[in-house]
Amino acid sequence: MKIWYDACTGKHIRYGAIIANHFRQLGHEVTLTTRTHPDTLALARFLGEDFIPIGKYDPKSLFTRLQEGSRRTIKLAELFRDRIPDIAVSHQSVDLCRVAFGLSVPIILTADTPHATAVNKLTIPLANALVVSEAIPQRLFKNYGAETMVQFKGVDEVAWIKDFKPSKIFELKKPLIVVRQMETNASYALGKTDTTEKIAGKLTSLGNVLFLTRYGKPKKKGLIITKDFVDSASLVAHADLVVSTGGTIAREAALQGIPTIVISEFGKIHVNTYLSQKGFPIFIVDALKVLTIAKEHLGKKWDVTEKLAELENPVQVIETVMNKTLKTKKNISGEYGPVV
Repeated sequence: MKIWYDACTGKHIRYGAIIANHFRQLGHEVTLTTRTHPDTLALARFLGEDFIPIGKYDPKSLFTRLQEGSRRTIKLAELFRDRIPDIAVSHQSVDLCRVAFGLSVPIILTADTPHATAVNKLTIPLANALVVSEAIPQRLFKNYGAETMVQFKGVDEVAWIKDFKPSKIFELKKPLIVVRQMETNASYALGKTDTTEKIAGKLTSLGNVLFLTRYGKPKKKGLIITKDFVDSASLVAHADLVVSTGGTIAREAALQGIPTIVISEFGKIHVNTYLSQKGFPIFIVDALKVLTIAKEHLGKKWDVTEKLAELENPVQVIETVMNKTLKTKKNISGEYGPVV
């Protein structure tokens, strides 16, 4: 079986690497593609995965987003002109969905951001199946036209954290607080105020603050800025506290027992609340309360071994859904539509 996985962000790279490893062990051929983006190529090299870089991320304006996305779609289509994959998998890659649908390739998506309206509109209606956390009410994705939805007990990050071993011990003074900059260029964050740098500055009163920037490596007074690539999953494993506006790094930390504060403007999302309710150390609070909660939980690592073991690995669910989808395609000719 020929499987195509397209990764648009760092999270997608990590997810794709785990999926590729799983299916290669089963004897399948996996093609990995990505785009030039601040979080993709360095992580791919670190993980030792050969992602094919096609196109780039250019969020300067709505026009540049559309222009680069269109160029990338054409290049991806050309890549598969003479060797069409049997199935396409992604964490809601718009480009993958357009190409796979046009080539009548079944699409399986993972998804965890019901609030990402633009991406949901451009991907979910084209997917044959969604594999999503049970934390997310089905109606939120069905509103976008999801036909088949399979839910699992856990969150996406379980796929690579369940058997994760931190790659190195970082030589940074303790206590270490990691603050992740808000993804201001994301479509759902446009026009929002980024408070993470200001919060990072306040947290220096409690310890050494490493500020993980998203766009470039500008110096920030009083904050640690890494010049080179840092494996964030390993970094947070050695941290005493993690602060973010929600997202992958928050769940990576909480699943490893590291106290994590999520600023509630974006962080009060279903998968974060889900982990909190299951007893993982993820605290969703207003920006004004971050310092208070940080003082309370700094350095108090949780033993979450048993809780993590109870969660389901979504990659195994993807395998089941993939097999069922391909069987359906074999039995029903032309179900997924023509090239348009």
